[in-house]
Amino acid sequence: MDDIVKQAMAKWPHVPHCYGWLGLDARGNWYMRDDRVQAAGSFAQSKGSLLKHEKLIDFIQRNYGCDDSAHSEAKGQWFFQNGPQRVYVELEATPLIWRVSADFTVHAHTGEPARLQRCVLDEHGRLYLEAASGFGLVHTQDMGYAADAVEQGLWVPEAVVTAELPMRFGYVRSPQAQHLLLN
Repeated sequence: MDDIVKQAMAKWPHVPHCYGWLGLDARGNWYMRDDRVQAAGSFAQSKGSLLKHEKLIDFIQRNYGCDDSAHSEAKGQWFFQNGPQRVYVELEATPLIWRVSADFTVHAHTGEPARLQRCVLDEHGRLYLEAASGFGLVHTQDMGYAADAVEQGLWVPEAVVTAELPMRFGYVRSPQAQHLLLN
């Protein structure tokens, strides 16, 4: 997390959280979702405006994390810490999108390297990886490399059902929906 973000959190500790305004798609792209877009439906129905500003994207990705506090209603929700405000992220698929290289090294869409713990395959043929840093979907453009890793026996996929992924791997696809349900 950036030092300037930590300083803002210390200076303004009670800023309300933000829900519904930021989304991450299944290809690792960030979307801004204003009131009009949110009124049009969930992230799956209405994504919003694709973020293209590289420095903004880098800032979001450096300050992106998971609420893993044991006694929080936000457990498993991923967020962008925007100064003192926590902006919870709507997920199209998973909190991380994995990029696979020809040498089978894996990085998250944020650029962070991963140490793989598990490989799973859903009923639709989508491949997911679990790492110490979190759970994510393999980017569609990297499925050739991922298939090579599976064929070579480097990764051994376990079968999973898509609907069970959030509960099994501890993430929330729509923090906004959960927040509205609980409040």
